[in-house]
Amino acid sequence: MTRTSQARRGRFITLEGIEGSGKSTLARALAPWLRAEGLIVHATREPGGTPLAESIRALVLSRGEEPVPPAAELLLMFAARAVHVENLIRPALARGEWVLCDRFTDASLAYQGGGRGLDAAQIRSLSAVAHPGLAPDLTLLLDLTPAQGLARARGRGEGGDRFEDEALAFFERVRRRYLDLARAEPGRFAVLDASVSPDLVQQQAAEALRALLGAAPA
Repeated sequence: MTRTSQARRGRFITLEGIEGSGKSTLARALAPWLRAEGLIVHATREPGGTPLAESIRALVLSRGEEPVPPAAELLLMFAARAVHVENLIRPALARGEWVLCDRFTDASLAYQGGGRGLDAAQIRSLSAVAHPGLAPDLTLLLDLTPAQGLARARGRGEGGDRFEDEALAFFERVRRRYLDLARAEPGRFAVLDASVSPDLVQQQAAEALRALLGAAPA
């Protein structure tokens, strides 16, 4: 398949990782890199990505007086995801455009499944309702230890969200689930060493993306 014919087909790329892994930084670098390849690229995030989904995001992430039970957290995530998929992701892919998304259903499997201990089969059932037939073409998993990630996240001084209030053990469970997912689907996942500099992380991501674009790695 030629570069031209690939550019006519939308591709769905997701970025995953624990807090502080550098997903947002990488997304800001990759979007213009892909646009320089002649692609139309939508950089988005979850939960969120559309006005309605961003409203749901605020409910999920804010530190309110009333606790959010794990089941409610999961359902809110998928409510935002269903809106995001139908109103932004699917239309863009149908037009042949690329979508670069900070988190998707792997995050629910890692955070609500691995972190909260909810049943993975139930999470996958919700995914079949929220986005039937849709899966990422490539998932970039930015991997580093939870201690490193939390130190980065909490060192930003931005206040964070209620997930950053979780204990180290929570993020260790999340990381283990992410790595389990990557081992189960090696053809979809590219595991990046996120402990190195942003430039080196970008180089690792670019190599994985060149394979998707049909070009030989540098």
